[in-house]
Amino acid sequence: MKKIFFFALTFTSLNLFGQFVRPTGKDGRLWLDSHGEFINSHGAGILKHEGVYYLFGEVKKGRTWLVPDQGWEDYRVPAGGISCYSSKDLRRWRNEGIVLKPTTGIKGSDLDTGMVIERPKVIYNQKIKKFVMWMHIDRNDYSYSQLGIAVSDRPAGPYRYLKSVKPNGFTGRDMTLFKDDDGKAYVVFASELNATMHVCLLNDDYLSTSASYSRILVGKTREAPAMLKHQGNYYLLTSACTGWSPNALMYATASHPLGPWQEQGNPCVGEDSATTFNSQGTFVLPVEGKNDEFIFMADRWNKTDLEKSTYLWLPMRVSSGKLIIAKE
Repeated sequence: MKKIFFFALTFTSLNLFGQFVRPTGKDGRLWLDSHGEFINSHGAGILKHEGVYYLFGEVKKGRTWLVPDQGWEDYRVPAGGISCYSSKDLRRWRNEGIVLKPTTGIKGSDLDTGMVIERPKVIYNQKIKKFVMWMHIDRNDYSYSQLGIAVSDRPAGPYRYLKSVKPNGFTGRDMTLFKDDDGKAYVVFASELNATMHVCLLNDDYLSTSASYSRILVGKTREAPAMLKHQGNYYLLTSACTGWSPNALMYATASHPLGPWQEQGNPCVGEDSATTFNSQGTFVLPVEGKNDEFIFMADRWNKTDLEKSTYLWLPMRVSSGKLIIAKE
């Protein structure tokens, strides 16, 4: 097993991540927590709170199986819930455990191990003094397509599941959360059988969606959204829909989260840029103290053995309004 789980970090000669992580030069460093165990946190997002980074992701564990009669490579493992890891430097990670646990034997439960629990993201709500988690909730055949909501008094949980929703009556699949500088928060999700992305303003408590939303990238069939802000402009990165197989990352820009959005192309440059360096994006983390620099977080899916999926973090910069991700 130790030869299978890798956490790949690639850096520029300028040491983009500086104090946060050390360069390794090549892919292949084992990504272990503080107890020497492999980190299991996929489709992940990061919350920084009071100087600590909290990584939330899907637990991929158990035998991979193929859902029959789907017309695509619908590989699954039992839903393992949401894991959390904490770190003060993005290098040493402490396992905080399963902070949203799956259920068994509860008929109709969104969190049943036979369901899909994907792409969790967490933001803090100052008004209600709660940490709010949103995630994609589905059946194995994607016939449910809703967004789940959970809350906690502590960043590392445990989280209490509230409900799942179809925002403004629309289905929801791959999603992300974005909290703006003014405290407003948005949920961005693939909808309409993945044909269209939606950006929806959350209500003040972040526990429900408002009636203010936009349908964007209409008919483009995108998933795996990740959003960032730089010098007043907004950037949305998305993946094409090719099952578990990698494809070209694309991004769009706007002057407001609700748009209008303009497509810009693939930010990846160099070898394997057409497959996002054999990965699929999940989150973008700003590098503290460096206004133009970010960390692009991605998964390297092993579709026939999902437990053995790995990770890729790469430096990303904004240059003259353009995103650039280079693996050197």
